[in-house]
Amino acid sequence: MLVVIVGAGSVGSSIARELLSHNHEILLIDPKPEVIGKSGLRGARWLVGDACEISTLREARLEEADVVVSATGDDKVNLVVSLLAKTEFGVGRTVGRVNNPKNDWMFDDSWGVDVAVNTPRLMTALVEEAVEIGDLVRLLTLQTGVASLVEFTVPGESHIIGRMVGSIDWPQDAALVAILRDEAPITPSPDDVVEAGDELFFVTTIPAEDELRALLSSGGHRR
Repeated sequence: MLVVIVGAGSVGSSIARELLSHNHEILLIDPKPEVIGKSGLRGARWLVGDACEISTLREARLEEADVVVSATGDDKVNLVVSLLAKTEFGVGRTVGRVNNPKNDWMFDDSWGVDVAVNTPRLMTALVEEAVEIGDLVRLLTLQTGVASLVEFTVPGESHIIGRMVGSIDWPQDAALVAILRDEAPITPSPDDVVEAGDELFFVTTIPAEDELRALLSSGGHRR
């Protein structure tokens, strides 16, 4: 998979390093040539230039990219790059970094953003995940703000412990997509039995979050 990352700061470099370790092809675009030597990235391709200039994106052959990640520290740049990637080059998947939470509402499909990553919100969610076992935590807002990725850590007294995944009446618009148990991911099947301490990950619509929260609480409804 070819991933173009705009912005080779700490966030962009970290993403590139992780993707390179999974054998993806990476092209980084940054206006500062000195970041190449400082990054310590091996195996990545580089293009020095302003990604808000369409000539730079043409030089990058952006139309060949599977994913474009706009990871700069400037929300305006991330929005412009996402919009150009979608409208001018037909990139199938765009990910935009949100630096200022006040700008979160702009990062949707009207600006060409498929997935918005609000770093402060994600960090807050991860902190809450660590301290609020038994509560539903939103990790990411997906697509145009109508769906989200949420996590629930099963507390020791939960009423769903010992029940098979397929026997639980999940909300219609919430899908259990992964179980993390003993630091190992599990693809859920109807016969999997929920255990205390399991981390359950759901993709759900925003309205269905409340239904899911009610179900998972101690007063949740059983089939």
